[in-house]
Amino acid sequence: MLHSVINIRIIFFCITFHFMLVSGSSLSERVHQTPGDIHSQPGHTAVFNCSHSIKDYDNILWYRQTKNKQMEFLGYMNVKLGFPEAGVKVKINGNAEKEQTCTLTVESLNLSSSAVYFCPERCANYEAYFGPGTKVTVLGKKGNVTTPAVQVLGPSKKECRSDWDLQKKKTLTCVASDFYPDHVSVSWQLNGVSITVGVATDSDATKSKTSRFYRISSRLQVSAEDWYDPNNLFNCTVSFYDGKETSYHHANITGEEDVHLTRKEYLTVTGNAKLSYTVLIVKSCVYGAFVWFLVRRLQSSPGK
Repeated sequence: MLHSVINIRIIFFCITFHFMLVSGSSLSERVHQTPGDIHSQPGHTAVFNCSHSIKDYDNILWYRQTKNKQMEFLGYMNVKLGFPEAGVKVKINGNAEKEQTCTLTVESLNLSSSAVYFCPERCANYEAYFGPGTKVTVLGKKGNVTTPAVQVLGPSKKECRSDWDLQKKKTLTCVASDFYPDHVSVSWQLNGVSITVGVATDSDATKSKTSRFYRISSRLQVSAEDWYDPNNLFNCTVSFYDGKETSYHHANITGEEDVHLTRKEYLTVTGNAKLSYTVLIVKSCVYGAFVWFLVRRLQSSPGK
């Protein structure tokens, strides 16, 4: 009993201290978790499988991260012994050693079971490494799966007001809406080639306040030079898991014809305008001086 208490204290210390530091480590790629997504109905059972290929690691922890980002500890496996957390209705079986499989079974799912489930490796005197996680959605009574509607919006007019500097950035926005549940990811392509630089996607889909549907947006910044090329095709792809398979939904937009003046053209036009204005001013001054001369001549003539 004392040994278990000590183990749990060590686990919590390691997870708290290392989670933010090492979850992105390269060793995290050696923690494998299946399935990646689960859709289920209330009352059903969910089973998660976890394995790893990290030498000398023989403890697997189980956590779930709820919608409000809180991490809830579910229990752990020490080699071949499972230790579910008190008061948590889960089963932990299998083997936590390298190249073996540990399973977490959650029975009697309910709406509060919707979360992302993780199986980090226990650290003890080492670090803890998190795998990709499994996203679980327990569907509600009206939980019919609905695929997303996708559209791509071009840059705002304000953003495109000054276009002489081709280094300026233009922002394209991809919006996926009216989908349920929120098992989606967003990616961008330019002329069929994947883009990752300049992409900012919402961390989570947001649920409508008036319906069960979700919405997510992603923004892509491109140079004005790329945008003002009608041969460029910007494509947004939204992948959606419907509980059985992943479907892909696309929307695209082409670059615009550059009808704005380039900086060189602008300087030429404004230079010509300034020259014309200067010539006009000079002519006006000469004409005014000539009129003044005539008036003075007439005033000084005899008999006038």
